[in-house]
Amino acid sequence: MAGPPDPSSVRVSGDWHHFDVRANGLRFHAVEAPGPQPADRPLVLLLHGFGEFWWSWRHQIPALTDAGFRAVAVDLRGYGDSDKPPRGYDGWTLAGDTNGLIRALGHSDATLVGHADGGLVCWATATLHPRVVSRVAVIASPHPRALRRAVIRDRRQRSAFLPGFLHNQLPRLGERRLAQRDGAYIAQYFAERAAPSWQGTSDYAEAVELNRSAIQIPYVAHSSLEYRRWAFRSQFRPDGSRFMDLMNQRLHIPVLALRGGDDPYILDHVMAASHRWSAHLEYREIDDAAHFVHQEQPDAVTERLLGLLSE
Repeated sequence: MAGPPDPSSVRVSGDWHHFDVRANGLRFHAVEAPGPQPADRPLVLLLHGFGEFWWSWRHQIPALTDAGFRAVAVDLRGYGDSDKPPRGYDGWTLAGDTNGLIRALGHSDATLVGHADGGLVCWATATLHPRVVSRVAVIASPHPRALRRAVIRDRRQRSAFLPGFLHNQLPRLGERRLAQRDGAYIAQYFAERAAPSWQGTSDYAEAVELNRSAIQIPYVAHSSLEYRRWAFRSQFRPDGSRFMDLMNQRLHIPVLALRGGDDPYILDHVMAASHRWSAHLEYREIDDAAHFVHQEQPDAVTERLLGLLSE
């Protein structure tokens, strides 16, 4: 009987350069285009969402590199081939990871691009470490205060978001749910949140297969759930109140917010409500896409990102 996948299995072969970078006391696995990267290229740091790894940015890395940027995708703390400490999945520590990564990569600032949980890291880093963030793009990731308000006040958003979120609070049961049957939960997760047009492609099949494998890497299921457990439990603790108080300030950098028009998980008005915490927010929906719009319609997303980067 085969054992669980090795963390190095996420170092997918191809036209990539895999490397390690140390930041905030951890080792992170990072990926960029091959060949020497000029030091003066502006850094674009790509942060994946729940249950995934760097692979979700496979389309954007070469496109952004060709456009003259240094595009680096990382496995977040607890994912892929990055370190998996038992703790540190709170907003402050995750923002510290990103702040450290920017500096460890040799840059003084960066544009942050994040999907879902990776978008929360973008919001937190831009607020808590404003000197290192020049621009932000978030995909299916409203400002955390906008999301909290909607979950409390809006029945539709609460019904879409809360059931799975609460189920994963249960110790050990959530981990087993994610990893059992060769990561079948991840296949279901994608099927429920992806547009039908993407589901019929080989690109979708490959993404699901790789993410099913990656969630079975030892400690990844636990780490990925710790992001959500902190987000929920902190609402009832002083640290959560302090974090939300700190997040209650307006960013004054360019922010691009994207959502797939058919996303059943994050609703339109919740993404739009993020403008309360961003003085220069551009919000756009992309047709024929759902929760994974950067993978479902990569060219459209890259076009929007290049527009942000030209500001």
